Amino acid sequence: MNEMTARLRRRPGRRPVRPTDAPCDGTRGRGSADAARRHSMVGMAVLLVGLAMGGLSSPGVAQSGTPRAADRVIRLATTTSTENSGLLAALLPVFEKQHGYGVRVVSVGTGAALRIGANGDADLVLVHARAAEDRFVAEGHGVDRRDVMYNDFLIVGPRSDPAQVRGARDAVASLRAIAARGARFVSRGDESGTHQMELALWKSAGVSPKGAGYASAGRGMGEVLTMASELQGYTLTDRGTWAAMKSRLDLEVLVEGDPALANPYGIIAVNPARHPHVNAAGARALMDWLTSAEGQRRIAAFKVGGETLFFPQAKAR
Repeated sequence: MNEMTARLRRRPGRRPVRPTDAPCDGTRGRGSADAARRHSMVGMAVLLVGLAMGGLSSPGVAQSGTPRAADRVIRLATTTSTENSGLLAALLPVFEKQHGYGVRVVSVGTGAALRIGANGDADLVLVHARAAEDRFVAEGHGVDRRDVMYNDFLIVGPRSDPAQVRGARDAVASLRAIAARGARFVSRGDESGTHQMELALWKSAGVSPKGAGYASAGRGMGEVLTMASELQGYTLTDRGTWAAMKSRLDLEVLVEGDPALANPYGIIAVNPARHPHVNAAGARALMDWLTSAEGQRRIAAFKVGGETLFFPQAKAR
């Protein structure tokens, strides 16, 4: 661990290109980007999720044996970008009012969300790392994966742009230039979908990121953007979190528009055959709504500062 990474880990918490079907590597907050601080430590999130989401008891019967209304509660494990951007705050109250469910959300990196699902501590997952999603289903943890929406990743950095990548549309070449200049780069370092995408891009660039300028933060997207801004470094971010936070950051978008930066999101029900206690009916209801004509219309209508952040991608059923 280099000196910068150690310092960061000690810190307290503070129309894109349409993707193809090819694999891509990589309690509810009401749209606050700072909510990522509550869930950014992956290990802690997985450890506590049984309590946070009620996963330690049967969904239909309380531990005392008294029937309860938990069959009307849906446990959703999802990536931080859907919360940081404010998307969930715009969508879920509408679904809850229409269908009589309450949705309990834990917002973590994609890797942690999939582990939560694999442990049976969520009823469904909404994530953005297609290769990992396909493994999740192939290993029997999930069923009925569906495309929901997409946006894109961005490389943001300081206005001084020491690696001189401003305006580039080749993400791989841009990372190669950042490494060659020894410029600061702050990585999520948390197995999130964004982190998986970053690692895939470094691999394509033929670069093993390391050295004094490379910091693996092990933090959520909101915190990493704040760190990159304070350190005047580069980072890879999803467009939704960037749009929600950019007015508070001393960074700008330097690289965008590369098809390699496509960022599709998928939703997957946790397999009830493996975890009989999950709320399979609730999971199916939420999946059906998000991929319905109304859900897709509301996703398309969601904007921050007049900018559309997510584009519908559900296939007609």
